[in-house]
Amino acid sequence: MAVHPPGAVRGVLPGAVRGAAAPDHRAERHTRRTVVLAFFADSGYPARVDARRSELGQYLRARRALVQPEDVGLTREPGRRVDGLRREEVARLAGISPEYYLRLERGRDHQPSDQVLVALGRALRLDHEAVDYLRRLAHAERRRPEGVVPPGLDDSVRSLLAQWSHTPAFVMDRNQDIILSNALASALGPGYMEPGANLVLQMFSEASRQHAADWHPTAHRVVAALRLHAEPEDPRLQEIVGTLTLQDPDFARIWARHDVAVQRTGVSRHWIDPIGWVEFRWQNLAIPGSSHVLVTFWADPSTPAAAAVAYLAAQVQQGTARRQPVAGETAVG
Repeated sequence: MAVHPPGAVRGVLPGAVRGAAAPDHRAERHTRRTVVLAFFADSGYPARVDARRSELGQYLRARRALVQPEDVGLTREPGRRVDGLRREEVARLAGISPEYYLRLERGRDHQPSDQVLVALGRALRLDHEAVDYLRRLAHAERRRPEGVVPPGLDDSVRSLLAQWSHTPAFVMDRNQDIILSNALASALGPGYMEPGANLVLQMFSEASRQHAADWHPTAHRVVAALRLHAEPEDPRLQEIVGTLTLQDPDFARIWARHDVAVQRTGVSRHWIDPIGWVEFRWQNLAIPGSSHVLVTFWADPSTPAAAAVAYLAAQVQQGTARRQPVAGETAVG
């Protein structure tokens, strides 16, 4: 869920000014990239190559710090100062040796068996999605080779969206950049449900903080979805994460938790004049053969949302669908 005030600028990072003279941003880009690699890499290892290899270790450490002894049936002894579980406690719960677990955290063993990964998932109280993510980290060598660009959108997807005259829909990539939307989505979410917008940057805008309902849980879900699909060497990911980490302590704190989650469905709020505030259901649908996601919105019959769809569809047909967003409107949440 994101909030988009009147005059919101799409596709521009916080603090940037569209149309201003472009300074040399090489130093800023280098800083952002360094910050991102620090988040993905173990600070005790060389950068670049070991950045990928140490993701598993950093994830294990982050999740270990979030599990309390009481959560797994252990007794908290007086004066305990450790955040979360000790390494040897995780190893015992997972049925592996402390030495082997230490090698995993330090990135020295990159081929743990699926049995070990499932046991670690139980010890760290990971859900199904988090265990799948753990498998991804453990088998990082199976990822797409660097420099290989994921396939673009098939023309059939573009045709499908164009023909949905009563279904608002847009397509976003793994970084939550909107790359395609149909006319009804643009009418429903002017400026923030159109190509050039980014749901993560919108979520951490000042307007979102001030007006979005349930901002904190929604921000957590948005960041967890970003991490789930993250590719550390992706320049766009580095731009988003590096910028927000430097500018927003809340983002840095949430990102450092290493939460992962799939966003499947939810509710978004929109102000449709003259109808008023309207809530739409939305659903994320994976597009086979790509890393893109199709987001569709729908309304139950005989509801204010259904009336809003009919009203906006008529405006789109007449070519009069442009309006200004209102503080408090949301994209997905």
